Amino acid sequence: MTTSDAILARLMALHPKVIDLSLDRMHRLLAALGHPERAIPPVIHIAGTNGKGSTQAMIRAGLEAGGARVHAYTSPHLAQFRERIRLAGSLIADDALADLLAQVEAANDGQPITFFEITTAAAFLAFARTPADYTLLEVGLGGRLDATNVIDAPRLTVITPVSIDHTQYLGETLPLIAAEKAGIIKPRIPVIIGPQQDDALQVIEARAMGLSAPIIAHGQHWMVQAERDGMIFQDDHGLWDLPRPNLIGPHQIQNAGTALAALRALGATDAQAHAAVTRAEWPARMQRLRHGPLVDLAQGAELWLDGGHNPAGGLALAATLDTMPARPTHLVCGMLNTKDIAGYLRPLASHAASLTAIDIPGEPNTLPATDTAQAAQSVGIATRIAADAAQAVATIAASEPGARILICGSLYLAGRILRDNG
Repeated sequence: MTTSDAILARLMALHPKVIDLSLDRMHRLLAALGHPERAIPPVIHIAGTNGKGSTQAMIRAGLEAGGARVHAYTSPHLAQFRERIRLAGSLIADDALADLLAQVEAANDGQPITFFEITTAAAFLAFARTPADYTLLEVGLGGRLDATNVIDAPRLTVITPVSIDHTQYLGETLPLIAAEKAGIIKPRIPVIIGPQQDDALQVIEARAMGLSAPIIAHGQHWMVQAERDGMIFQDDHGLWDLPRPNLIGPHQIQNAGTALAALRALGATDAQAHAAVTRAEWPARMQRLRHGPLVDLAQGAELWLDGGHNPAGGLALAATLDTMPARPTHLVCGMLNTKDIAGYLRPLASHAASLTAIDIPGEPNTLPATDTAQAAQSVGIATRIAADAAQAVATIAASEPGARILICGSLYLAGRILRDNG
């Protein structure tokens, strides 16, 4: 265990709940730290249900191609916590992370605060102390009461597609969830709005208009579409004729459009737009695994990994499979017990030759494999249960050597897989 791991374990115990949406504790701690959030480089603040991470990765690739130094904050991490904090282009070093965590722990002085809040404060402290041109800030959950929503005047806000997820925290309906996401919009600060359902768009635009925030919305101020082997982005400033995104799946064209709209608002060049769609890296989003113990067990079968976990993620994954060469696709699925598993699996039913249900190892909130299997059966997928991913992959590969094996259902599961097979 590293020094930062030991501190992180202590920080987990400072609040009885993993999620307790409020800004009061965050404001208290930031004041004790001397308000580092007021000293970080210009912020692009990104909220939404799906596509936040991919959109952020493409914005970062475009900015860095223009020579900018870019901080980035994301969550959750996959294999190591330090993946969440990128300083001027590089992941934070473990010793630097440990120093920051010790400082925020001391400043907090044992008071109740959630793990996400206190670690977000550590990220702000790092960003304030390291020179850069931009800070890309991804919302953790929701927006209005998220720990990242303490930036009074970001350079831009961005809202990627909003759909139903985290209903126990954000509300049961799409308009209620959209209102929480729109809470990051600030007075007179431009907001980039990605493709939205009408109910969500109305709420987001109403919030922006009430704050006199300039709106740059998909379908009104910019458009994006697939074109032959590439894609076209067009707005009032002109047209970018670009390759398809290197991130796999048709939904990545929409994410690219949102990223390009943000880059256009920041004055990006044609070369930066090209880099945004060709250089972005974002693991566990339809990622082909090419080495590691699981690849060896697959015995020549294709092995893929995807961290999507809600109904919109299931739809995006199904659309991605539609574009891939035909071959039997077998799912290995583990999910959290807070998710709409039937909603996630329903779009995948026509694509899946089978589903092997597993628990997420080491995750207290895993959905039991028996429940995953029951949900899969309810949407018409032939199902079995395995002790773990290794047993599932070996069994599938032995029965159908030419298969496509797709491990899916959770970023937490994806992180466990990538630690040994990334």
